[in-house]
Amino acid sequence: NAPAMLGLADAKVMVQKGKQGDVIEPAFNHGIKLVSMGFLIDPDQPVIWRGPMLNGIIRQFLYQVEWGELDYLIVDMPPGTGDAQLTLAQAVPMAGAVIVTTPQNVALLDSRRGLKMFEQMGVPVLGIIENMSYFIPPDLPDRQYDLFGSGGGEKTSKELGIPLLGCIPLEISLRQGGDQGLPIAVGNPESASAKALIAIASEIAAKVSIAALST
Repeated sequence: NAPAMLGLADAKVMVQKGKQGDVIEPAFNHGIKLVSMGFLIDPDQPVIWRGPMLNGIIRQFLYQVEWGELDYLIVDMPPGTGDAQLTLAQAVPMAGAVIVTTPQNVALLDSRRGLKMFEQMGVPVLGIIENMSYFIPPDLPDRQYDLFGSGGGEKTSKELGIPLLGCIPLEISLRQGGDQGLPIAVGNPESASAKALIAIASEIAAKVSIAALST
């Protein structure tokens, strides 16, 4: 889904011959370079990969992409504690992991497992983000509705001693931006969700910088 959300649904990644084999040129939009399985398979094709195949594609995205100079390399992982997370942790040193959850208890249980997995592998957990924290109706912007409960991210943060990086509200403009390939921080930077995302990004950047200085 990342290509569509960045306005790159019709983009094609280029594969060129390099000195050490094929090199992938990432797509680019909104100041972000991107490679995704969405560029390599048909839209309706499921990705049913495990073990060696998944290991191979993750390493290819890490080492066979012409990333150039980057500020940050962010890997969006599927939920859970499966092969993808294990492969990534073993393939490259990570500055840290960010756990994304929603307020309800079922989602928080999965988030706890993911957090514990990264801790066991020696990957610093930078914090928790609570997504879809509440709904803001467009006709009543001063109101908020806790569709999925409330306070779950904060409670988990306190129980596990992990910072709560922020809470992202659910807004129609956020969904519309994703469908249109226009990130909310670009299309509507004054919205509540954009401000939350920008603040969270700044917090993560600060934590990564501090970690880099201490190594």
